[in-house]
Amino acid sequence: MSLPPGPRYPRTLCTLGWVLRPGAFMDRCRRRYGDTFTLRIANEGTWVMLCDPADVKQVFTGDPGVFHAGEGNAILSPVLGHHSVLLLDEGEHLAQRKLMLPSFHGERMQRYGELMASVAREEIARWPAGRPFPLRPSMQAVTLEVIMRAVFGMREGARLERLRALLGDLLDVFGDARRMLPVILLGPERVHHHPLHRRLLRPVDELVYAEIADRRADPALAERDDILSLLLQARHEDGRPMRDEELRDELMTLLIAGHETTATALSWAVERLVRHPAQLARLHDEVAAGQDVYLDAVAKETLRLRPVVAIVVRKLTRPVTVGGHDLPAGVTVAPSIYLVHRRPDVYPDPLSFRPERFLERPAGTYTWIPFGGGVRRCLGASFALFEFRTVLAEMVRGVRLTPSRPQAERIRRRAITMVPEHEAEVVAA
Repeated sequence: MSLPPGPRYPRTLCTLGWVLRPGAFMDRCRRRYGDTFTLRIANEGTWVMLCDPADVKQVFTGDPGVFHAGEGNAILSPVLGHHSVLLLDEGEHLAQRKLMLPSFHGERMQRYGELMASVAREEIARWPAGRPFPLRPSMQAVTLEVIMRAVFGMREGARLERLRALLGDLLDVFGDARRMLPVILLGPERVHHHPLHRRLLRPVDELVYAEIADRRADPALAERDDILSLLLQARHEDGRPMRDEELRDELMTLLIAGHETTATALSWAVERLVRHPAQLARLHDEVAAGQDVYLDAVAKETLRLRPVVAIVVRKLTRPVTVGGHDLPAGVTVAPSIYLVHRRPDVYPDPLSFRPERFLERPAGTYTWIPFGGGVRRCLGASFALFEFRTVLAEMVRGVRLTPSRPQAERIRRRAITMVPEHEAEVVAA
C-alpha cells in the first residue's frame, strides 16, 4: 500500500485548512504535491484527492460495490437522515434512486418552468433600487419557494410559512463554517444523537411528517404531480410503499440539497457577470432574442469556475490502484471538482470567466463534473440547470445589476458549499 504525499502537519490543522479556506488549501496542496495527494481530516479518515481526469473516470466508472459514495457522504446524515439516497450504497441506493427518477422526468420538469419564472419575478420586484443588497439570500428565497412547491405542492398556508422559516434557520446553523467544525470534530453519529441537534431538527421533522400523513389521506392523491405525491405512489420491486422515515429523508434531501446549491450557483453567476460587462451584455441580447445557447454556456462556465461543492467522495471497500498508488480499503478517494475545473491543459486560461469556451468545445464527461458522475451523478442535475437558466434569464430580462465593489468576491465556505464572501452584493437599477 502506498499513499501519495500530502501535508504532514497534525490532522486538526489539516481539518482547519480544509474547513476555513478550501480553495486556497487545495490549490496549495496541488502546487506542492501534484495531481494526487493525501489529506487527513478529523473523523473522515484519510482522503486521497484526485485531479487527473483519467483518475476521475476510473472512480466514476468503477464498481459501486468498491467505490462507496454513501459511506463517503456520512457527514450529511445528521440533517438528511440515514435513508437519504445520498447516504445509501449498492442495492439500497439503486432501489431508492429508481423510485425517485420519475420525479425528474424531462416532460414533468418542464411544467415547473412558469412556476420558477413567476417566483423569480416576484422576488425581483422586491429588490431595493440604487443601494447595495446581498443577492444570495434572495436567490435562496426563490429556490426554496420553487422546491417547496415542486416537492410538496404547497401554495400558501401556515404550514408552508412555518416550514419556510424553520428550514431557513436550519440552513443558517449548518451553513456556518464555525458551527460545522463540531460536526467534523465530533463525527456525524455523535452529532446525530446530540440533544441540541435533535431539538433543532424536531420542529422541521414534525411539519414534514404531518404533511406526509395529510397527503397519504388525500383522496385526490393520484391526480397530484408534486414529488411527495409521486413518491407516496411509488412502490419497491416487492410492492412495498416507501415508509414515512424513507420519505422524510428523501424530502429533506430534496429540500436542502435542491435549493441551497442552485441558489449559490445563481449568486456566483451574477457575481461573475456584473464584473464582466461584455459577457453580461451578450447574455442580455441573446435572452431578449429568445435564445438560450449562451445562457447554457454561462451556466456551465459558472459551475466550472465556481463549483458549489469542492469534491465528490467514494470510500473504498477493497484495495484499489488509483493514480499509480496502491490504496488500502477504508481510504476515501475524492475527485476534486474544484481542481479538475482549473486544469490549464483542459481549460486554457482557467481562472478567466469565459462562457465562450463552452461554445467552442462541449463539456467533457470527466472534466466538467459539478454534479459528480457515473451511477451517482446528481439526480436533480437537469432540474437545477433548468432552474438556473430560467431564473437567470428573468434577472437579465427584468433588471440592470452592477457590483457594489469592483473587487471579485472570494470563496467562503458555507457548510459543504462554497459561496461568495459578501453574498454576491450588487446594486439594482
